[in-house]
Amino acid sequence: MFSTLGYYICIPFAWILRAFYNLTGSYGWALILFTLVVKLVLLPFQLKSKKSMIRMSKFQPKMKEIQEKYANNQQKMNEELQLLYAQEGINPMSGCLWSLLPFPIIIALYSIIRQPLSRFMLLSADTIEKVRSIASGLGYVMEQTKGRASFYEEIQLAQFINEHFASFTGVDGLIRMDYSFLGLDLTQMPGDVWKQFFTGGWPVIGLVLIPVISAALSFFQSKVAMAGNGQQDSNDAAARSSKSMMLMMPLMSLWIGFTLPAALGVYWIANSVFQIIQDVILNKYFSTRMEQEETEKERAKREARVAKMMAAREQQRAYQEAAAKAKNGGSKPAKKPQSEKSESKKGSSTSEAGRIGDRPYARGRSYSPDHYGE
Repeated sequence: MFSTLGYYICIPFAWILRAFYNLTGSYGWALILFTLVVKLVLLPFQLKSKKSMIRMSKFQPKMKEIQEKYANNQQKMNEELQLLYAQEGINPMSGCLWSLLPFPIIIALYSIIRQPLSRFMLLSADTIEKVRSIASGLGYVMEQTKGRASFYEEIQLAQFINEHFASFTGVDGLIRMDYSFLGLDLTQMPGDVWKQFFTGGWPVIGLVLIPVISAALSFFQSKVAMAGNGQQDSNDAAARSSKSMMLMMPLMSLWIGFTLPAALGVYWIANSVFQIIQDVILNKYFSTRMEQEETEKERAKREARVAKMMAAREQQRAYQEAAAKAKNGGSKPAKKPQSEKSESKKGSSTSEAGRIGDRPYARGRSYSPDHYGE
């Protein structure tokens, strides 16, 4: 099920990457252009996220004031912060959510890079088996590399096909794949060749530099994003989350760069470069236009959000009051006040009118002294 779902998720990404490869003839430039298109597609969503984050940084003093004022009342603090978010159109988690977008994209891209026959060329299982048969007849033997041979078998097949492409002309849909870029083999993993750094020349030095550059750019990207959001000195949850991302993303890119094919490192470098350019432009744009956004339409939207939130809050309070009344109505009657008890006690005492004959406290019937006589 998950394999089938992953296949269909990869189809649009594979189509874009294949189109750029056919256009440029370079796997590296195809990856860079692929990254650019993905950034442009996601730009409308990131615009909204960036606007929300910059707006939130603008109202950091108000948020801090609320947090200090209601430090001992967490519920009231949350209510006031939510009201402020509604008034200003702030989504405190928007920046964190969009920062996670590279991960599903890189997972799909990794699948396309690792399986060029089935995910990049979209060949059927029967066609791939036919390719294997032709390759075996030409002397192809799958190399054993640290137990990962079967995992990267399609990459090895694609490289063998590139070297003997004339023998595979009868296979429909087959594409000649050239993984070289700037003198580097993008199918290799820097973690496998880093020990040859001083002896392997540029093909090794370049591969080892890819994860280092990607980690450095990822860190710089996080710094630029935080500078635009004005969160360097804040202690709120969004700022702490951004600081965690600032450390996690470079470490993730460093790990990806060393343990996976170098093509993913090229993607990560391109993604960081485009993201830095985007953040610089958007930070400048929104900082300039923030004061000019107060149009009547936006004010009406914020007022509607506030009214809706206040109505929901009043409804919640009314519900709580009704629940409290229902609870009190089902309990034992309240005790009478002390004054009523005193009056009742006084009313039950015997007055002079109640005294009959020699029996001063007789009641209910008239007393007759001859009642028991003969």
